[in-house]
Amino acid sequence: MRRDPLEVLIAEAERLSAKLRDLDEDAWSLPTACEPWTVRELLGHIAVTISWLPGMLHSPAPVPTDPADPLVSARDYYRPDPRFSLETNSRRIELGREYAARSGGNGATALAMFEHEWRRAAAMCAAEPEGRVVRTRHGDAMLLNDFLVTRVVEVAVHGMDLAAAVHSEPWLTASAADLLMVLLAGDEGAEQVRQQLGWEPAAFVAKATGRAPVSDAERAELDRLGIHWLTLG
Repeated sequence: MRRDPLEVLIAEAERLSAKLRDLDEDAWSLPTACEPWTVRELLGHIAVTISWLPGMLHSPAPVPTDPADPLVSARDYYRPDPRFSLETNSRRIELGREYAARSGGNGATALAMFEHEWRRAAAMCAAEPEGRVVRTRHGDAMLLNDFLVTRVVEVAVHGMDLAAAVHSEPWLTASAADLLMVLLAGDEGAEQVRQQLGWEPAAFVAKATGRAPVSDAERAELDRLGIHWLTLG
C-alpha cells in the first residue's frame, strides 16, 4: 500500500525525536559514521534538510505542465550531478555544523530546534493543495509529495546513523522502511527482494544504503534478479 509521504515523515521525525530525548549530554558529542559530524551536528544537518521547505512553499509554484521545466521524480532527484560534488558536500557539512552551533553546544536545545523545524514544515505542507509543485534549491521542479519522499530519506537514513552512534538498536519506522524500499529498488525490485531474498524493508534499507554489509552470495542473487538499487549520493 502506498503511504502518504507527509504522514511517513511525521512518524519518522516523531520517532527520532523520542529516541534522542533521553540522551545524556556527553552522547551529543559522540562521532558518527557521517564524518566529520558529531551526533549534534548530524541532527543539525537533518534539521537543515527540513528547513528548506518553508522557503520553497513561500515561493511561486512552477507550472506543472511546462515542457521546458519537467517535473523531477523522487528517484530522479538523486541523479548524479553537481549536487553531489565535493564542493556541494563541503558546504553541506558546513551548514550542518553551523546549524548545530546555534544550539550553544547543548543537546536538548539542538533537539528542540529540530522539533520546531520539522513541526513547522509539516504544518505548512499539510495546508498545501493536492498536486502542489515546488522548486528545490537544486533547481528541480517537483511535486511536493515527491520532495517529501526525499526528506523521509534524510530523517530515516540518518536516523539509522544516529542510532548506531549512540549504540541504540535502529528505530526506523515500518512506514519509512516500506517507502524507502520502493524508492531504492522500484516497485518490482522491492517485491523481488521480499520474495526471493526474504529481506524485510528495514534490512533492505540498511543494506542498500551501506549501513549493513551485503554478502557476495546476496550480491550475486541481486545481479541474477537484475535488481540494481538507487544510490543516494
